Amino acid sequence: MTEQQISAADTPTAPEPPRTGIVRIAMASGVGTSLEFYDFAIYGTATTLVLTDTFFRTDDAWFGTFLGLATFAIGFLMAPLGAAGFGWLGDRYGRRFALLLTFIGMGAATVLMGVLPTYAQIGVAAPLLLIVLRMAHGLFRGGETGGAAALAIEHAPDEKRARYGVFVALGSPFGTILANLAFAAVLFLPDSSVESWGWRLPFLAGGVAIVIGIWIRRGVAESPVFQQMVREEGETLKDRRPVADVFRSNWRRVLLAAGVNIGLNSCTFALVTFMMSYATSAAPDGLGLPRQEVVNASTLGLLVHAASNVLGAWASDRFGRRPVMFTGALTSMVAALVIFPIAGLGSIGALTGALMLGFATTGLLFGPMYTFFTELFPRDQRQSGMGIAFHLGAVLGGGISPLVANRIIAATGDAMNVGYYLAGACALSVVCLMALPETAPRALRRLTAADIP
Repeated sequence: MTEQQISAADTPTAPEPPRTGIVRIAMASGVGTSLEFYDFAIYGTATTLVLTDTFFRTDDAWFGTFLGLATFAIGFLMAPLGAAGFGWLGDRYGRRFALLLTFIGMGAATVLMGVLPTYAQIGVAAPLLLIVLRMAHGLFRGGETGGAAALAIEHAPDEKRARYGVFVALGSPFGTILANLAFAAVLFLPDSSVESWGWRLPFLAGGVAIVIGIWIRRGVAESPVFQQMVREEGETLKDRRPVADVFRSNWRRVLLAAGVNIGLNSCTFALVTFMMSYATSAAPDGLGLPRQEVVNASTLGLLVHAASNVLGAWASDRFGRRPVMFTGALTSMVAALVIFPIAGLGSIGALTGALMLGFATTGLLFGPMYTFFTELFPRDQRQSGMGIAFHLGAVLGGGISPLVANRIIAATGDAMNVGYYLAGACALSVVCLMALPETAPRALRRLTAADIP
C-alpha cells in the first residue's frame, strides 16, 4: 500500500492543535528531556572530576579513570533494554504514560547516588551500589528518548517536524550544560569539601529537577497519532507486540540508524566526557588545565552545539534530512582529525576552540536525528523502533568512546590516535546514511506499517 492508497480512516479526524499549543508541547518535551538528561549527564561530569577517587581506589590514575568511565558506559549498555521495555509500553498504552515512569525512575536513581556511602565508608560495596544505580539510569534514559521524540513530533505540522523535534534534541546539550553549571558552582568550594560532600549536591538537585519536569509536563496531551490508533484499534492495540514487530519487519532500519548514531555519539561523548578527563589530568597524561576553566570551556562548546542543532533541524525541514546529516557527518569526520592537535596546544583558549569546532559539526548531524529516526518507523512501532535504534548506536558510540580514547592514550601516549578512531566512527555514519531513505516529505500521521519498504 502506498502513501496515496491509504484510506481516509488513516487520517486523523481531530483538528491539529493550534500553533501555540504545539510550541508549548514541544517546549515541555524539551525542558523535560533537559532535566532528565541532566540526571544522566551529571554522572559523567562527576566521574571525570571527583568520583574516581571517591569510589574506585587504585594506584594507577589512568586505570582509576577507566573504571569510572566503565560505570559510565554501563548506563549506555542498559539503555537499549529500557528503550525496548518502555517503547513496548508507549506503543501500547501511550507515550505520556511511559514518559511519566521514566521521569520518576531517573530522579529516584539520581537522588540515591547523592546519598551513597563512599569506598572509605563501606568498601567494595560502594562501587557495586553505584553500578546498580547507573544501570537504573540507563534503563530510564533509554525509555525517555523514543517517547519524548514521538510525543513532540507526532504533534507537529508535517512541514515543521524537525523544528519541533529539535526541542527534544536540545535536551542533550542543555541537560549537560546544567550538569556542568552544577559542578562549576560546587568547584567554588575548597577541594576537601568537594571531595567529602560537595559532589553530592548536584545529584540531590536531580530530584528537584525531576519534580519540576513532572510539573511542566503535567498538562501535555497525549499524541494525536496515538489517540487515533486508540480510536481505530480499541482494545486490540494492547495485543500488539511492537518490539517483536520492529525486529521482524524493520530490523535493517534499526541497524542502519544505530550505525548513524555510532559516529555522532562517539564524537559527542569523547568531547563531553573524555576531553574533560584528558584536559584536567596532569601532564604528561593530560593537559593539566584547571577544572573550573575546563568546565567553562565545555559549557561554551555545548552552547555552540545547541545552536548547531537548531540550524541542522531547520535546514532539514527545508532541504531534507539526508543532505544535512551527510554534511554533519562529513564535517565531523574532518573535525575529529584536528580537534586533538588543537587542544594539545595546551591552553584553555585552544581547548575551547577545539570543543566549539567539534560541537558545531556534530550539531548538524544531531539536530535532525530524533525526527529522522522517528520518521523511519510506522506509528505502531515508533517509540520502540526509534528508541532501540538510537540507543544501540549510543552503546557502541558514546558508551565506549571515552573508554576507547582512555585506552588509546594510555597505550600510545598520542591523542591524535583518538582523532583517527573518531573519524572512522563518522565514516560509518556516512555509509549508513547512504543506505537509508529520505523521510522529510512523508506525512507522519499517514504512515503505516505497509508503507515501510
